[in-house]
Amino acid sequence: MQERAWADGFFQRSRGLHDAELWLRLILMHVGGGLSLKQTAVRARELGLARISSVALFKRLRRSQRWLQGLTRHLLTVQQKKLGRFDWPYRYRLRIIDASHIQEPGSTGTDWRLHYSIRLPELTCDYFELTDDQGGEKLGRYPFAAGELVLVDRGYSHRAGVAHVLESGAQVLVRWNPGLFPLRAPGGKALELWPKLRTLREGQTAEQWVEFEWNTKTYRLRLCAVRKSQLAAQKALKKARRKAQKNGTQAQAEALELTGYVLILTSEPTLPLEAVLELYRGRWQVELVFKRLKHLLEVGQVPKYDPASALAWMQAKILTALLVDRILIEGKFFSPWGFTLR
Repeated sequence: MQERAWADGFFQRSRGLHDAELWLRLILMHVGGGLSLKQTAVRARELGLARISSVALFKRLRRSQRWLQGLTRHLLTVQQKKLGRFDWPYRYRLRIIDASHIQEPGSTGTDWRLHYSIRLPELTCDYFELTDDQGGEKLGRYPFAAGELVLVDRGYSHRAGVAHVLESGAQVLVRWNPGLFPLRAPGGKALELWPKLRTLREGQTAEQWVEFEWNTKTYRLRLCAVRKSQLAAQKALKKARRKAQKNGTQAQAEALELTGYVLILTSEPTLPLEAVLELYRGRWQVELVFKRLKHLLEVGQVPKYDPASALAWMQAKILTALLVDRILIEGKFFSPWGFTLR
């Protein structure tokens, strides 16, 4: 940790306090503990940790983003080795990906965007990226590998992103957005949806093979559908009409009719249709993770106006969240006898 702090520019001069572990504790007291800079300085002095000013802590925080980022990546690597592979009814390592908006004080729009990936069934983060408000939600920013099944919402329903996942050797399961993701029937024929969809009753399912083209290459997918309940369909229809009205556009009749169905695209050829639809329901786990980050760790509002300190503050919050995950992992594997049972 000490060497990393020097290498990442956290320490720049020979004089002053150069205990990296102590500085990390102070930063986490401020960010993770919810103390102000002044409160942190007072608490450190009362505990006999250090005699520093709030200004000195602020300056250190502004220089800590790169160092904290390195610590976070190291912790992610260690946790993945610690977890290994859980017993899981599917042969894939399941990943759920989403992004969340984070705002600065007094802001009326998005200032930062947190891109996050969690594993199931462990519910732990395996990748994240912090960008400004121009950092779009796209699968192309994530690394993938063979043996992974990626679950994403319709915000990631783009041909380029899905092609990126498939070219990485992974499988994808994504909510289909017909307006952004053109499909065709196998062999290049026009896709006929309605003859099959309109025969479905509430809760009934259907599927068919489809394909899409990206960069002159053709990819095959399964289109899985289930008809919503009447109440859910009415709610989705009202939401679609309100969105069109807000955007000043006229929603097409077919697009409104499609709100009565849940339409999932997947590249996985062997999972039963019902398993595909059930797996997609697990995507809500990442929403629960964001609620935990925003409500318990207070990630939703960045109390910094300076870009450097805001990035460092967010980085420390992510590190705190991963440390919480690490404690939970250790609790699962802890043996009261002092050794691991074989």
